[in-house]
Amino acid sequence: MLLRMMRGGQAGVPLVLGLIFLFAVLSVLRPVNHDESQYVAAAILARNALPWRDFAYFQTPLQPVLFAPFAVSLGTLAWPGLRVLNAVLGAIAVLMVGRAARTAGASPRMAIIAAVLFAGTDILLFSAGTARNDALPAAALAGAIVLIVRAAQGQGAARHALLTGFLLALAAGAKISYAIPAAAYFVWALLDRRHRPAMIALGALPVIALIGWMVAQAPEAARFEMLTFPALAPDQMYRDAGRAFKLSLGFKAIDTLKFLALGTALPAIVAVAARWRRDEQGLARLLDMLILAGLVAALLPEPTWRQYLLPALPPLFVRLALLWEKKPPVRWERIAFAVFFFAGLAPSVEAVVLTAEHGAPMANAVTDGARLSAAMDQQGVTGMVATLSPQYVAATGRAIDPRFAAGPFYFRSHDLLDPGSERALNLVSAKTLDGAALPNAVLVGGDADAEGGDAALEAKLAAWAAPHAVGIARLNGRFTLYVLR
Repeated sequence: MLLRMMRGGQAGVPLVLGLIFLFAVLSVLRPVNHDESQYVAAAILARNALPWRDFAYFQTPLQPVLFAPFAVSLGTLAWPGLRVLNAVLGAIAVLMVGRAARTAGASPRMAIIAAVLFAGTDILLFSAGTARNDALPAAALAGAIVLIVRAAQGQGAARHALLTGFLLALAAGAKISYAIPAAAYFVWALLDRRHRPAMIALGALPVIALIGWMVAQAPEAARFEMLTFPALAPDQMYRDAGRAFKLSLGFKAIDTLKFLALGTALPAIVAVAARWRRDEQGLARLLDMLILAGLVAALLPEPTWRQYLLPALPPLFVRLALLWEKKPPVRWERIAFAVFFFAGLAPSVEAVVLTAEHGAPMANAVTDGARLSAAMDQQGVTGMVATLSPQYVAATGRAIDPRFAAGPFYFRSHDLLDPGSERALNLVSAKTLDGAALPNAVLVGGDADAEGGDAALEAKLAAWAAPHAVGIARLNGRFTLYVLR
């Protein structure tokens, strides 16, 4: 059904393939971000382990479960492969926005314009260009909006409601913030029975049952990793770093406006708000509700980051297409949108320029992985490797120490769990590192060289490993491998 929805658009096969190719190329060129560590590690570990029960995963758990077969099949190329997979999912989200706009009544030209504006936001380009958990839920939400539009027009069949429920549950199961738009739509469906709320709930049931079963496998880990840690750890990190100002409402407003302005999301919100009319009903009000729910989901965490705003964008650009279909933008609006559109492309253009100087990050990662693998062969490393950048271990074929599956994120926290609870949940922090069991090897250097990385954290890991090392290998002036036993 989703394939039929994609083919139903007017963009044509060349444009579709061109969009996927462009996103895939950008995914190869975008710099390494340390957020990727836990998502790559989780996808690999989920081959024969469960998130929460067997390793820490600070999100709802569906993405690693779904991505595990793909990551394992790619072997040492799992990390760049997961980036390309996210690029494809980002392109699907764009296509679904265009299809939803067309289904809602926009002309083919206006639907394509809305989809292109969505594609040019830095929010989406970043989310689709890294191995995070943003592109999958965005594609699922955008696909659901196509079906939601049909239901609002009285064209939705029972099977469409089933698929809508499944897609919304899938989005929330991959990233918890998408639960807010999903819940908002379900409340709407209860008030407007054309949307078949019983069938929506039935479609969501398999996903809810799977996540419920996973919670039952490790209830304490699920509670801490899905709810407690995301609520407490960012506040602790920013206060420890002397950057508590980032948590203030003023900086939240600045950050939100900044991320929305890198692309046409901000002027789109202004355009929708400026033309909002009290007498509008039906689909327009439903899209407004989904936009608002997406913004609420984005603003709840502290601080706000660009990818958090992604749930608001699919309904926003569908709504913009309908507005412009009724009254096309005047000249000054077109100029303003063009300026914001190119501003959204600026960070990606910067990535391309940096690539010309330093080489494509994913190509460099493959080369680094091969060198690390050779060094591990030479040093006789066959067991688990502890590191704050487990995405590099994926390229060596060695096992990732599950205590470090979350990369630097739990490691940099302190006093959120007692030592006994840490052991029970397969976690270790810098503060409790001295009492932790030794792995086969420790790799440092990967996180310090990534966007958002912290060399001081790497130094703590190196200080723990060095006294126990029976062999040390240094590579490229970046990585140090400590062989412990």
